[in-house]
Amino acid sequence: MAQSLAAGKPGAKILLVVIETCSVSFRADRLQKSDIIATVLFGDGSAAACLSSNAPVLKKTVILGPGHQKIWPDTLGIMGWDVDETGFGVVFDRSIPTFVTKEFAGATEGALKAANLNHAQIDRYVCHPGGAKVVDAIEGALHLNQGSLDAERDTLRDVGNMSAPTVMFVLKSVLDAGKTGQMMACALGPGFTASFLPFHVSAEAA
Repeated sequence: MAQSLAAGKPGAKILLVVIETCSVSFRADRLQKSDIIATVLFGDGSAAACLSSNAPVLKKTVILGPGHQKIWPDTLGIMGWDVDETGFGVVFDRSIPTFVTKEFAGATEGALKAANLNHAQIDRYVCHPGGAKVVDAIEGALHLNQGSLDAERDTLRDVGNMSAPTVMFVLKSVLDAGKTGQMMACALGPGFTASFLPFHVSAEAA
C-alpha cells in the first residue's frame, strides 16, 4: 500500500510504520496449547521505512515493484484470531507447514507472473519467518538450498515472530549483509494469506 501511495504521487514521501504488541494478546484465562505456543514463538516489535518516488540519493538503491496478495478461501481455521469479550485468542493450526509446502509455490508463481518475473531471476527471497518449520517448508516449496534463508532463522532466533514487522527485520539483515539484485519479499498472515513485494537492490558503482 505504501508503495502504491508513493508511486501515485510524484515527489511524495511516505513513512511506513509497522507495530505489533503480540504479548498483550496472551490469554491466561484459557491456556490452550496454541496460546502457550504463540507466547513462546511471538514477540513484540516495530519497524519503519521511508518511501519516495523521488530519484534516490543513497549509495544503496531499493526500487519497489507492485505488491501482490493471495487469499485462500475457507482457511480461517488455519491461522487467525478468535475474538470474544475477553480478548484475542490465537488460532494456530499444526497444519501450517504442510499447507505452505502444498500451496506456497503456486502462490509465489502467481506473484512472479504479476511482476513479469520468473523464479530464475530472483537472487534472494526475503521471507517472513512464521516459525522454524515454516521456514523449512518455504525452502522446500521454492526448491531453495537448505539453510539459504539464514537471515530468517537468525531473526526468528533473536527476536521471535513479531508478526507484521518481522519481514522488515529480515530485510534489514539482508541489506546490511550487502546483498544486491532482484528480490521478492514474502509474508504469510491470517486468512490464510500470502503477500509478496518484488524489489531490486543495487549498489553505487565504485
